[in-house]
Amino acid sequence: MISIVREDVAVYLLAENRLLREALARILGKMGGIRLVGVSPPSSEALCEIVANEPEVLLFDSIGLALGEPGLLSDLHRSVPHLKTILFGMEDDTEKFLLAVRGGILGYILKDASARELASAIRMVANDEAVCPPGLCRALFDFVARQATGQAPNVRVMQHLRLSRREQQLVQLLAEGLTNKEIAGKLNLSEQTIKNHVRNMLHKGRVRDRIEFVELCRDHGLCA
Repeated sequence: MISIVREDVAVYLLAENRLLREALARILGKMGGIRLVGVSPPSSEALCEIVANEPEVLLFDSIGLALGEPGLLSDLHRSVPHLKTILFGMEDDTEKFLLAVRGGILGYILKDASARELASAIRMVANDEAVCPPGLCRALFDFVARQATGQAPNVRVMQHLRLSRREQQLVQLLAEGLTNKEIAGKLNLSEQTIKNHVRNMLHKGRVRDRIEFVELCRDHGLCA
C-alpha cells in the first residue's frame, strides 16, 4: 500500500496591523506543513494577489471586512471556490461567531490563542475540518436547534442593520412598547443615552419612527 504524503498547506495571511503581519509571517514560516504564499493588508490589490497565488487557506483578522458589504470573502469564494478561511484574533462573542459561520468561515480563533494553536487550525481546516473554541460550540448547537424550530433570529438582517450589542438588546424592549424612560430605568442608563441609541437605530433601519422600526424587525423575525 502506497502512502500519500501531503504537501505543505498554501496559506495567505491578510491582516490590517503591519506588526502583526510581520510577526505571524515569521512564526508561520518556521512551522512544518505550512507554506506562506503571500502576506498583505486588506485591499483590492490583495484580492488580485490572493486569486493569483491560489492558497488553500486564508487567514483574516477582521470580521467586519470579511463579512461586510461589499463582501471580500464572497468575491474570493467566487474566484477561488476551494478557498478555506480562518478568522483569528477574534472575541469570544456568540453573535460574531455565528455571523462568521453563516459567512462560510471554517475556523474561528480567539485572540488569546497561541501560534501553535493557529498552525494546528490551519492544518485542520486544510483537511476539511472546522475549528472553533469549545465555549462557542454550544452556541452553534443552540442556534441550529432554534433554527429547526423556527426560533432563530435572522442573523443576516442583524448584520445588514449593523446594530450594536446594546441596540440589539433594545429591539425587544421597543417591541414591548416601553418608553425611553422605562428602558433607561430597566438598563440603568440615562434617558438621553437611550434616546441616542434609538435615533441611531432608526437611521440604520432607514425608517421614520420607532413603530416602523419595530415592524421592520418583526417582519424579519428579530422580535416578537
